Parts: sequence; structure tokens; C-alpha cells
Amino acid sequence: MLQGRRVLLCVTGGVAAYKSAHLARRLVESGASVRVEMTESALEFVGAQTFAAITGEHPFTSLFDESLVSPHTELARWADLVIVAPATGATLGRIANGISEDLVSATLIATTAPVLLAPAMHTEMWEHPAIVRNLETLRGFGYHTVGPERGALAGGDIGVGRVAEPEEIVAAANDILGGEGRGKSLLVTAGGTREPVDPVRFLGNRSSGKMGHAIADAAVRRGYDVTLVTTADLTVHPAAKVVRVETAEEMLGAVSGAETDIAIMTAAVADFRPVTPADSKIPRADGLSSIELAETPDILASVVARSPRPFTVGFAAETGDIGRAVEKARRKDVDLMVYNDVTEPGSGFGAETNRVVIIGPDGSTEELPLLAKTEVAERLLDRIAVAVAERG
Repeated sequence: MLQGRRVLLCVTGGVAAYKSAHLARRLVESGASVRVEMTESALEFVGAQTFAAITGEHPFTSLFDESLVSPHTELARWADLVIVAPATGATLGRIANGISEDLVSATLIATTAPVLLAPAMHTEMWEHPAIVRNLETLRGFGYHTVGPERGALAGGDIGVGRVAEPEEIVAAANDILGGEGRGKSLLVTAGGTREPVDPVRFLGNRSSGKMGHAIADAAVRRGYDVTLVTTADLTVHPAAKVVRVETAEEMLGAVSGAETDIAIMTAAVADFRPVTPADSKIPRADGLSSIELAETPDILASVVARSPRPFTVGFAAETGDIGRAVEKARRKDVDLMVYNDVTEPGSGFGAETNRVVIIGPDGSTEELPLLAKTEVAERLLDRIAVAVAERG
């Protein structure tokens, strides 16, 4: 994670430089110590005082007229990570060819820290063979890239070349620096299973999968090797391995094939399935007096029964008090159980927020306030990290 890390933000001369002020704020909020370098061209788009107010330090703008004796080498050594946002075509060309004619290019050539480039330029420039060649060269040097995206460009044009959003750049920075998850694998299940009645109808539940996907995204940013087994058609961090499933049997198969150090089982698995699904749609006119049901496999129990056993977290979506969830945690023998009442406003299926209680193996509880599911994911991963560390 970025907490306590030293990040050097290099701002170069493009209209997207205004977004770098937001990026600087996000980096500071993430706990990073941030210093800023600006090219002369960048100063035409955004003022140095803006970054001074955000970071608490005046930006560096010249190789010579600075408080440091050798700013490019001193800042190059200081940084744990260098971010260039926006990274213009001119800057890419200079560093790809070893031309250190300004503070930013000299620092990039001097540093041994990882470098993250966020390119921004018009589509025609982005597609030019020289830019393509220079990026291939820089990636060969080990540089990381994020974006660009398709969207509105300067002058009212639309196309590829829009700088990545600050949140995406921060997420990429987290991926590079990693966190407590480095060297560990983490499995997440998400969404509600669908058990077919016929090719059209199914038995299932209302789980959206948003909580599980939020956990998978957060875990990737912490450096875990993440496998997400999901029924939900939601976006997920590109670094996660995603296995799409539909039924409980399919989910069991995917989970059984995934070795992991930590398993977080957020999926709402249907408890029953039709014994004999129809091969064709059952006509309404024919009527249906009953459906013979059979139990679906207990996927959580299958994970707990492994040897060696991963650190296992279950989820209990209930419609009553916490008592059933506490009993479930004891019966399932999980390391942690996460309870939420889906009838509570803001905490039900499909919501962007959740109010949960984390139940320990001894029955102890930690109640969290109503939070965005992304923040619930972070809090839960914090709790897991502590518990795993204590276990050794």
C-alpha cells in the first residue's frame, strides 16, 4: 500500500495536468509522502502553488534554481515510486532515448525506483509509430503504464488518449508497491448461484456480487494473487484471475481447483436445486404442481475441510438478529464470519453500501457502521491481515 511510501509525481505539459492536482490529493489521502516535479510546459497549464498547497512542499521545476544541490539525483534516490502524469509524447521520447534535458527526464533517467507512466495525448499522436516504439522501449526497461482511455480530448475531439483517472493511477501505484498480500494467494467467491428449473427459469437469490468484487479489487491492490469465482457480470481489476460460473456445482468445481492461502466466501449459494431440470421450457398451460429439490454442495465446508486449511472467512446474509450468524460461525468452524441484515436500509442486495458485523472464532463481534462496500472490503482485509500475522 502507499501508506508511508515516498512518491514523486512528475507533471508534464499537457492539458491533462489539471487532473494531476486531484491525483496528488489522492496520493496524500492514501498516506504517501508526495513531492512534485513540473516541467516548464506543465506550468502553462497548472500553477505550482496548487501542488504546494496539496502536498505541503513547493514543487521542483528546474535542474538549477532549486534548494537541492542536485535535485534530479536527490529526488531520484528519495522516491519509492515515480509517477509521470500526464506523460506527454515529448517526455516519452526523451526518456526512451536517454535525453535528460529537463528536471523530469533527468530524474527518470537517474532513478532506480519503479516508474509508472500515465500517457495523455491526441489519438493521432498515440498511434504514431514513434510513440508506439518509444513505449515498447520503456516497457522493455521495466516501466509500468496505466491508460490512456477513450474519451473527450483537447479541442473537443473524441478518441483514445485521455489520461487515466486519478483513482486508476493510485490503484496501479498500489499494485506496483504492493502490500501485505505479496506472495500470498486469495480466493473470493461472489454473486448468487442460479439453479436451472428449465432453460429459461432458475432458483436463485438477489445477491449482486458487489461485495465480493469490491473485496477482490481491494485484495489485488494489496498485492495478493487473487482468484475471483463469480456469477456476477461486473467489472473487476484486470490483475485478478476471474472464473465465471452459474450453478453451485460449477462454483464448487472452480473453488476446488484453486489453491489458496486465504478464502473469502461472499457468494450467496442456493441451498437447493431442482433434481431434474427440464430440457425445454415448461409451458405455463401445462402447470407445475411441484419441483423436487436436492441440497446443493456446501462450498464453504469444503474449503474448511482442506488440509492444509486456508484462513477462511464466511458471509451470513440474514433477515434477523445476529444470533443465527454467531451459531453459523461456530458450526462452520470458520476463522471469521461476516454478518449483515439484508432487510436493513442501505445494507441489502444490490446496494452500494453495507453494514456488517465481523464475528471472531470465539464469538466476539466487531460492528462496523454503514459504509461503502469498497470501504467494508478494506476494513475486512485489515482484520484478516492482523489475524493472519498473529497466526504466523
